[in-house]
Order: sequence, then structure tokens, then C-alpha cells
Amino acid sequence: MKHLILTSFLLIGSFVFGQVEDLTPEEKFYRDSIMLLNENNAAIELSQTSYNEGIELFTQKKFKESIQKFSIAITNDPNFTPAYYNKAVAQNSIEDYKGAIGTLNSLLEIKDNYAKAYFQRARAYQGLNDIINAEKDYAKTIELDPQNPRTYYNFGTLKFMQQDYYGAIAQFTKVIMLNPEDAYAYNDRGSCYRMVEKYTEAIKDYEEAARKNENLAFVLNNLGTTKTKVKMYQEALAAFNRALSIDPNFYLAYNNRGVTHMKMDRIDDAIKDFTSAIEINGTYAPAYSNRSGAYFQKGEFDKAKKDADKAIQLNPSLADAYVNRGMAKEMLRDLEGACEDWHKARELGSEAGKQYHSGNCSN
Repeated sequence: MKHLILTSFLLIGSFVFGQVEDLTPEEKFYRDSIMLLNENNAAIELSQTSYNEGIELFTQKKFKESIQKFSIAITNDPNFTPAYYNKAVAQNSIEDYKGAIGTLNSLLEIKDNYAKAYFQRARAYQGLNDIINAEKDYAKTIELDPQNPRTYYNFGTLKFMQQDYYGAIAQFTKVIMLNPEDAYAYNDRGSCYRMVEKYTEAIKDYEEAARKNENLAFVLNNLGTTKTKVKMYQEALAAFNRALSIDPNFYLAYNNRGVTHMKMDRIDDAIKDFTSAIEINGTYAPAYSNRSGAYFQKGEFDKAKKDADKAIQLNPSLADAYVNRGMAKEMLRDLEGACEDWHKARELGSEAGKQYHSGNCSN
């Protein structure tokens, strides 16, 4: 009985095979066309499904998983440009800049005047510190879409990183022209003005940024440090106080307010602020160095040396800490050690270190 069943199966298979071979050429062409259409439809459906899943994962910030889904979408539909674009954005998000550039190169072969693709590739080049190619792509983005403030903003940050502060000012100014409510553009242009010592212009921009968005603590911190530079100490303190009311854990604002207190000879207040900065971020070397200087002012030389030791341990390249430790060592009758520290500060580019070393040390 088993043999009969097996024979029956073979006969059926042979019959179907014979039916296929009996198709005319026209029928075969029609059959193959239908099969290809079905396969293409299935691939497109899978591509769209994978793309949608990728978008959902991206919104959840599961970037690696979203990249895998976008890759599946591209494999099943090699002309699916949104899949390329969003894959590249996800790659930029995880700092896979080389991968993003490769994806965007493929996209631009399909769609060569896609401004957003040039923008994302510029971001990737910027992430790799490839300044020349980043500038080319930002320029191309502006050529294709001259009304997008984001491009000018990123271009401005690129200029700032190169210390081309006037070039950055030009870019941030364009952002402000296109979007007058952009507090970040005002803040960053203010920082450019501060770097070229145009403090009046810097203060004006920081104040405008604070008006545009009163909840940005870092803007108020920048405002406070700039006002300290021009000896507007009370206004600087007010700015730091506002920053700390927004973010009570803003250790930079505590440190910078402490510096302002030092400028006003409020040494105990300065020590309190430096201590608060350290309590919030115990790895912030400048706060230890600054507190060292404050303890020195109070004549507490052992404490001054201890804080300078800690600052140097955290950041061996912090020149001010060597200056402060040298001063403490001098008062503790360790002139040889003081000279070693001032020499190190001098090597690190400290003008104060140079002066102390030249005035107190034999070589």
C-alpha cells in the first residue's frame, strides 16, 4: 500500500511538469511577467514595511536598530530615497560618520540635487573634522536651499571651530535674518564677539538671547562671564544668580560666580561657590585651582597646595594650577618646588608662570 501511494505521487508530479512544458511562448512570457510583477510588489511591500519600522525605531532613538530596517528597505527597493536619507541621519546620530557619508553618496547618485542630503553629509564631514569637504557641502546646501537657517547655523559652528570668528559672525547673522527668534544664534554670535574682545556687542547678543528664551542657563552664564571681563560685577552676579535659579546644578555658573566674587575681594563667598561647583562635579579641575587661589588669598597655604595638587591630578595641563601651587610652595618654604611648578606653567603658556619664574628662579 505504501508503494502505491508513492507511485501515485510521482504520477501527479509528472503530470504537472508536462502541463508547464506545454505552454506556448506567449503564455510563458505572460506567466513570467506576472511572477516578476508579484515579486516586485512583494519586495516593495517589504521595503515599505521595513521603512515604517525604521521610522518608529528612530523616533524611539533606537538608531542602530533603525539603520538595520532602513538597510532592508534599500535592499528591496534600491531607489527608495527616503530610506537612504533616514539611514544616514541615524548613522550621524550614532556618530558613524563614515557610514553616513557612504549612504549619502549612494543617495546623491540617485538624486543629485538633494539639499538635505548635502546638509547631512556636511554634518558627517564635520564630525570627522574634514573641514574642506564640510565647507563644500554646506556651500552646496546653501546654493540649493538658501532659505534654510539650519545650514547657516552649522556653517557658523564650523567657522567657530576653526577660530574664524568673523566668518562665524557672518553665518550666525544670516541665521538671525532668517529666524529672528533663534536664541541660540544670538548666543553663539555673542560668543564670537567675545572671542574677538568686542564685549559690548557680545553683551548685547547675550541679552537678546536671554530675552528670546529666558530658560537658557548657559546664556546667562555667558552673559555673567562677559560682564565680569568688563568689571560690571554686580550685573555679572545677577546673571549668574538667574542662571542658577534655572539650573541649581550648573557647576560652571558656581565656578564663574566664584571668580567674580574673587574680583570683588569677597574671598569667603568665592570659596563657597568653588566648593559648590566641586560638590556638583568633583572632576572639574578649574574649581579646585580657583579655590586654591582663594585659600592662598586667605593665607591658608596648606589648603591652597592641596587643592592645586588635586587640580593637577585631574588636569595635568592646567597651567593656572601650577602657578597657584608654586605660590603655595613658595610660602611653605619650598622655593625649588615652586620654581619647578612655575617653569611647568611657563611651558604650558602661562604669562603669570613666566613672570613668577623669571622673577624668582635662577633658570
